Amino acid sequence: MRGPDNQSSALFSYVNLEERVLEANPLRVIKTIVDDALISLDAGFEALYGSTGRSSIAPERLLRASLPQAFFSVRSERQLMEQIDYNLLFRWFVLQACLRHDGLGFDDAVWDHSTFSKNRDGLLDANVAVKFLEAVLRHKKVKRFLSNEHFSVDGTLVEAWASMKSVRAKNGSDEPPKPGRNGEADFHGKSRTNDTHASMTDPDARLFKKGRGKEAKLCFMGHALMENRSGLIVQAHLSRASGTAEREAAVNMINRHLPGSTRRLTLGADKGYDAKSFAADLHRMEVTPHIVRHDAVTKTGKRRRSSVDGRTTRHPGYAASQRVRKRIEEAFGWAKMIAGIDKTKFRSVKRVGFQFTFAMAAYNLIRLPQLLDDRGG
Repeated sequence: MRGPDNQSSALFSYVNLEERVLEANPLRVIKTIVDDALISLDAGFEALYGSTGRSSIAPERLLRASLPQAFFSVRSERQLMEQIDYNLLFRWFVLQACLRHDGLGFDDAVWDHSTFSKNRDGLLDANVAVKFLEAVLRHKKVKRFLSNEHFSVDGTLVEAWASMKSVRAKNGSDEPPKPGRNGEADFHGKSRTNDTHASMTDPDARLFKKGRGKEAKLCFMGHALMENRSGLIVQAHLSRASGTAEREAAVNMINRHLPGSTRRLTLGADKGYDAKSFAADLHRMEVTPHIVRHDAVTKTGKRRRSSVDGRTTRHPGYAASQRVRKRIEEAFGWAKMIAGIDKTKFRSVKRVGFQFTFAMAAYNLIRLPQLLDDRGG
């Protein structure tokens, strides 16, 4: 008697694997939404293949396999491939019931970690992480949770994968570290700024301080725009760290998310956004700035003048924005503690930006099972 063909055998294996995953497992809801989001991106992936040729690992597979890495704090691609190889839950999440090309068969060998990393780098120019975030938000089960009027914005530092010893004078005038694997370098008492110095390891990283009296670190700045109804991230952006990067990114994200909107919006933000030029930009965009007033007394004894006046703060909506805006810190906290962006293992704005945006999409996904359960989804 002839044995079952490969497709029938794979489908039988998938059915057996399905029985091992509890019906109440939240990953079931997440996987359904991910499947639909990836299907909606098929046309874009085909266009990507047309310009670069089909890669050894399809973009659908790269995105699908990268999600468990964020969900379960897998710190490297090598460990991710090991988990997919022997962890049935990981294998089930990456496997596709309909045996489409973007799944991984039950008995298929996993990819080599270096091939996985190399193919993922090919998605950077196509802005795939941004498109995946947008596809999740467009899903019929998700878009009903989104507000189109009230938003919050904030930024966070992402520490670069570069040592302070890699910071050298751009003109080559300083002494290099002593020879050896971890050679000593004496830079105490020497002035180093982004204008005169740069990291030899990651030139895109910038020296930046969290606040007065804090030490400077090599880092990037991640930015997120959150809708206030459900606390989901609707836009993500990563930039070089600077004193104006947060305000510039906020304007950019609002324009991307609601281009040409005629609806009156509100934007909640902390006191770091309280600048006259930023408030003026928001007013031109028909956005009411629900920003924390930064009117503290300066060192000279003068009170700083805030760009937000009583005409804004007297409304109940302002107080509501101040309560809700802090929820954006939950996304940053999860992304840093769970998804691994506290200290990135990537280099360059493009690669770190891909990781940051993808982490924000993963954060939305882990929020959805509870939202759907609470609101009868």
